[in-house]
Amino acid sequence: MNVFVTGGAGYIGSICVEELLNAGHQVTVYDNLSEGHRSAVDPRAKFVQNSLSDAASVKQVLQKSKAEAVMHFAANALVGESMANPGKYFRNNVASGLNLLDAAVECGVKKFVFSSTCATYGPPDRVPMTEDLPQRPINPYGESKLMFEKMLTWYQRIHGLEFVAFRYFNAAGASGKYGEHHRIETHLIPNVLKVALDQKPHAEIFGTDYPTPDGTCIRDYIHIADLAQAHMLGLAPGTQGFYNLGNGDGYSVREVIAACEKVSGKRVPVVEQPRRPGDPPRLVAAAEKARRELGWTPKYPKLEDIVTTAWAWHKAHPDGYPD
Repeated sequence: MNVFVTGGAGYIGSICVEELLNAGHQVTVYDNLSEGHRSAVDPRAKFVQNSLSDAASVKQVLQKSKAEAVMHFAANALVGESMANPGKYFRNNVASGLNLLDAAVECGVKKFVFSSTCATYGPPDRVPMTEDLPQRPINPYGESKLMFEKMLTWYQRIHGLEFVAFRYFNAAGASGKYGEHHRIETHLIPNVLKVALDQKPHAEIFGTDYPTPDGTCIRDYIHIADLAQAHMLGLAPGTQGFYNLGNGDGYSVREVIAACEKVSGKRVPVVEQPRRPGDPPRLVAAAEKARRELGWTPKYPKLEDIVTTAWAWHKAHPDGYPD
């Protein structure tokens, strides 16, 4: 297929682009490089640098690509920043996303695959988290993603645009070529590995008094290649709906730090900090729907395997991407 990928220079998008190309698809990447990196774009893909806020450009490039499907990763995704600057999140994640939706309909795109988030749920009523849980986001980032989900639902009803929306839990790991390099790094695994690389003096634990076995938050980690595989399965004609993507196994902050120490062979000093507002004690996915309906089977379900791929990439690219 011809696939149009927004945010294809970012962490998740770049590895999905790599997997699409490996599977024989033709890919056009559309990214403004505000968060992504030019060198993270597979050279086999066509690359266009521009913003989704430019509605005319989006439509022109989408039409020229003869896209049969859109994969939409482009978004601002920092929870704390969204609380400080909500307008940026609604402007980029919702209003600019609407330009893409309108262009997809006008250009006759048949399939839309959306990168959503478990942040649309907010603190869950129960764990593991299924797709039918109430969605009550507690920050503008989660709200902006939920608003786009609702837009997709209406565009499906009114325009017949077939869509799949994947609600991610914690993406982690790397492929052989591409890995995680955010200009502002908030994710636990890369921050712990920076300590192992002697780039940071210590790792931080925010909250040690949660009602969990070791007192630290528990999260579900999913390998980036497994995320990419789910997106490929989502391209199948007739596949539609919302799917949680996670391993269904939760690991505490202390367990993640221990796994990073084991894989790297380095000791990671820790500084304990107070809880951060809004951090639920436990977020774990129930991904049975994706397994059952899409035939999705994670290849890297174990935390240690995920960390091993991340460590290999960070060792080979200690400064991340050059651009």
